[in-house]
Amino acid sequence: MFERIRHMLIKEFIQVLRDPRMRVFIFFMPIIQTLALSYAVTTDVKHITTAIYDLDCTPASRQVIANFKSSEYFDLVGYIGREEEVRELLDRGRVQTVIRLNKGFESDLLAGKVAQIQLIVDGTDSNAAGIILNYASKLIGQLSQQAMIRRTQVLLANQPKREFNQVDLETRAWFNDNLESRNFYVPGIIAIVITLVSLLLTSMAVVREREIGTIEQIMVTPITQIEFILGKTVPFALICLVDVILITLVAVFWFGVPIRGSLWLLFVATGLYLLTTLGVGLFISTISYTQQQALMSTFFFFFPSMLLSGFVFPIANMPVAVQWLTRLNPMRYFLVIIRGIFLKGVGWRILWPQMATLALMGVSILGLASRRFKKTLA
Repeated sequence: MFERIRHMLIKEFIQVLRDPRMRVFIFFMPIIQTLALSYAVTTDVKHITTAIYDLDCTPASRQVIANFKSSEYFDLVGYIGREEEVRELLDRGRVQTVIRLNKGFESDLLAGKVAQIQLIVDGTDSNAAGIILNYASKLIGQLSQQAMIRRTQVLLANQPKREFNQVDLETRAWFNDNLESRNFYVPGIIAIVITLVSLLLTSMAVVREREIGTIEQIMVTPITQIEFILGKTVPFALICLVDVILITLVAVFWFGVPIRGSLWLLFVATGLYLLTTLGVGLFISTISYTQQQALMSTFFFFFPSMLLSGFVFPIANMPVAVQWLTRLNPMRYFLVIIRGIFLKGVGWRILWPQMATLALMGVSILGLASRRFKKTLA
């Protein structure tokens, strides 16, 4: 038995790795995908192109402009002289936001009235617009607090000196100190890449044998169904583990993503997750008659799996029915494990429910694929 499995493994490795283009696809493309996705998938909003429409032109309005200019988030690209320019710049996408200060801003501020600032934001991207409004609100809130303190000091100038107590909020973010979205997304790319690689390789396995005619040669050998499946899946699992190592090295040494947990636990969890993806790939391979069918079926499974995993969109924000549907998605549990190991440094004591779920799903899916597989041309 083991001798037959060994020959099957050697055959699969030779068949997969003998083509230089396939070696590039297996080992080089995951690194390129990791670099591309890591730079592209981010919710951090910086360098917000901003135009100023200052109708007051007073020291107070210039102070507001200086505060925005000194911020690391807003990049002032110019001043507006006409009302029509506001719409034109936003329509053409040359600026993301316009700060408008109406005439009388300083006089209202000195008189103790409400001094208004208008912030016009391009709301095409609702997520970015919300973040821009949050940044601006914090800056304007600081200006308002400073103005109130100065006015209070003026009103109490002739009163006996007294101290004013205030409440200072000190914040501390655990697990992601600088709140960088890249630290959240880059570990998840491991799940995305190995899912795609394992599905593509496995889904083509039986179909390729059928199309090139070698399935007939395998049929006349004494190899059993289990030996055939092991010979088809184990090489791809080892290749995916190598990809995990490569992507982890890029994440840690190129992007500086911390890895606080156990690498061994990461590999064990990856092995459990590969049971599910290899099982799905093998099932697709047994129901497809051409490589085109296998390829389309793979992407039909991959994209919903990614969208419903919590990789980009929080599961808590989805409708309740969809949240229940995500419980059938293995990638959801694998992402929790990966991010827990990388960012939180938690171990099996915390992650065992997700790992147990992956093990149950993997055994069930691989068992279903094995039962579906028949050593036949039909």
